[in-house]
Amino acid sequence: MHKYLDPKSDIVFKKIFGQHPHLLKSFLNAILPLEDDRQIVELEYLSAEQIPEIPILKRTIVDVKCKDQQGQIFIVEMQVEWSDAFMQRMLFGTAQAYVKQLKPGDSYHLLNPVYGLGLINSTFDHKTPDWYHHYGLVKIDNPKEEVINGLTLVFVELPKFTINTREDKKLKILWLRFMRELNEQTKSIPPELLEVPEILEAIELAQESSYTAAELEYYESYWKQVSSEKSLINSAKMEGIIEGRTESQMEIARKMKKVGLSSELISKLTGLPIEKI
Repeated sequence: MHKYLDPKSDIVFKKIFGQHPHLLKSFLNAILPLEDDRQIVELEYLSAEQIPEIPILKRTIVDVKCKDQQGQIFIVEMQVEWSDAFMQRMLFGTAQAYVKQLKPGDSYHLLNPVYGLGLINSTFDHKTPDWYHHYGLVKIDNPKEEVINGLTLVFVELPKFTINTREDKKLKILWLRFMRELNEQTKSIPPELLEVPEILEAIELAQESSYTAAELEYYESYWKQVSSEKSLINSAKMEGIIEGRTESQMEIARKMKKVGLSSELISKLTGLPIEKI
């Protein structure tokens, strides 16, 4: 029985999509909001010199320059995200990729559109069951008709992703199932995933046997880092909630004191210690 690694880790994602352009082309054509006559036909990986070195963008995975069926060029920056700051980080990185295209003295017409694709392994929008979020630069009072082409952001909430959306392309669904479902606990692969040659190849590249001892050690350290970051974020949130509650209780206690209630009664009603009152 094969053992698989989670493709949401950077080392596995890079091995699959950062070294096999035909797999990345299939993935991007399925996931990005591209029109049927604007599919990617060619792509090239951006060199390290073309990718801005930004310390906070440690989740950056793959950056590519693409050409569509009509010969137009655009850039895609991809990230797998876990933290609450992902939206600002994605916007910052995408804007940097847009700006870095020009050298001093270059004309603005040389700028190509940039897509930022963020695969989010947490739920961030609790107000809607939608898991696919497409953002662009639009005129507020006429968003459907007036769009400034340049920066486009797409976020996919993997935990909310469902397979009962019939209007989506089948390949889009299958690629997202691959991203969401494959991990160390996978015992068998659904046959519908094995029927797509590109996804089958990606599954084979995610097998643990495809990695060296050093790569597996890095893989483990990646998940430890993610776990530590999540713990720190949760601790900060809880601390903020507790501080907020305490401040609220103090404000209530002040008002109670102004109307003449005793410290003992205020302490009983608010739960605050008498010495604080």
